Amino acid sequence: MKSISSEDKNDIYFRTDHLKKDLKGRSVRGGAITIAAQGSKFVLRMGSTVFLARLLAPEDYGLIGMATVIIGFVNLFKDLGLSAATIQKSEINHKQVSTLFWINLAISCIVGLFVAVSAPAVTWFYNEPRLTEITLALASSFVFSGLTIQHQALLTRQMQFTTLAKIDVISMLIGLVTGVIAAWYGLSYWALVLMQIASAITNAVGVWIACGWRPGAPIKDSGVGSMLAFGGNLTGFRVFNYFSRNLDNVLIGRYWGSQELGLYAKAYQLVLLPIQQINNPVNSVALPALSSLQNEPEKYCRYYYKAVLLITTLGMPIVGFMFASADKVILLMLGQQWLGVVPLFQFLMPAAFMGTFSVASGWVYQSLGRTDRQFRVGIITATLNSIIFLISVRWGAIGVAAAYGLSRPIIWLPIITYCYRGTPLQIIQLLKTLYRPAFASIGSAILLIGINQLFLNGISVGIGLLVDIVLYGLLYIATWIILPNGKVTLLEILKMLREIKKKKS
Repeated sequence: MKSISSEDKNDIYFRTDHLKKDLKGRSVRGGAITIAAQGSKFVLRMGSTVFLARLLAPEDYGLIGMATVIIGFVNLFKDLGLSAATIQKSEINHKQVSTLFWINLAISCIVGLFVAVSAPAVTWFYNEPRLTEITLALASSFVFSGLTIQHQALLTRQMQFTTLAKIDVISMLIGLVTGVIAAWYGLSYWALVLMQIASAITNAVGVWIACGWRPGAPIKDSGVGSMLAFGGNLTGFRVFNYFSRNLDNVLIGRYWGSQELGLYAKAYQLVLLPIQQINNPVNSVALPALSSLQNEPEKYCRYYYKAVLLITTLGMPIVGFMFASADKVILLMLGQQWLGVVPLFQFLMPAAFMGTFSVASGWVYQSLGRTDRQFRVGIITATLNSIIFLISVRWGAIGVAAAYGLSRPIIWLPIITYCYRGTPLQIIQLLKTLYRPAFASIGSAILLIGINQLFLNGISVGIGLLVDIVLYGLLYIATWIILPNGKVTLLEILKMLREIKKKKS
């Protein structure tokens, strides 16, 4: 019996030519599996949110939000973009991936040590003594995540989405159960800390069991230079993007305190949550598929526009509905004490609407190996966001939410124009892809708000939300049908979804 480090065993994880023989089928099956997994995770997350929001106070979430700003930032460096490099590269070998594994693990340990050392500085910055122990505890999770980066990349490269989905769901379930139990026994913000650590440990164990590849010794001349350059540019983009996306949390926490930050962080979390359930699974399937089509422009474009149409047809109506029924969603999910989230939630919705397809620009940069251009875009957008946050923080969380949400549609066109330059993709074709789901989602939201104002005042929250869901769904479908070629396009999407459901079963 051959050892798991043999050449034949390595070929199982490194070769990708066999994937092209049934790329459509693999993509459909992968989409079905990952969407089902995201659905399970969404239910778990929503259930835990309902429990935890009643067991914990906004201040508890605010404390974790303060700590995770620095945690999330240094977390960007443990990967160095090398997982994406492993997925994107057309040919790799055991020596290269082994070298990348040890680089990732070393960086993860250094990052964890940096977080631990920075704990007193975080406490000083926010003037909050409890943050020292929180930061020290969260630092331990970096070692576990560093052990899994290349294993997960190999599983993704081979489009083993069923395996990855099972690991994700199980690790989330164990983490959430840990958090709910801890909150039930009165551990307050420690429940959120233990939830993250439990998930990280479970994920590391699951990935090593699922992926049979084991790293060899690092080799100096293994030919990873181009992969390091790819990953370096991607990491640079993520750093600037993270800074711009989290400066709002830093400023609100610094000048307005944990209560205000807790409300803002929860609004932002709820805004992103439904979009992530769609974008994350499609992204995990689309990126390896588009990478394999990078030298076939016609197929690349067809796949790209279909993927954009799918995520926006599913994502945009969710955002539109949540905007129209924000007060009912917040009351039912979080309770009366969180009503201050509602205006923040609604002001962030334009950003969420654009976010339903913003992931598609990342597909272009990464699948075509142009992370250098993505890095340059990250610098520009980070600068713009920083200016917006520094000006708007004087009006508190509501000012920041309004400024960020309303600015997203304005800067989108120049960003996507730069993204498509030098590629076979065209903006006009993207707009043709977007206009039906966008028009149907916005129009249905406006109509639902009007119907609520005229006819549905005074009914209970639960019944009102159920009525809103039914009405919005009918309005959305009806608007699709009356649009030019809308019925034909909608039927094509439904056919695709039926195929996904068939593959899933």
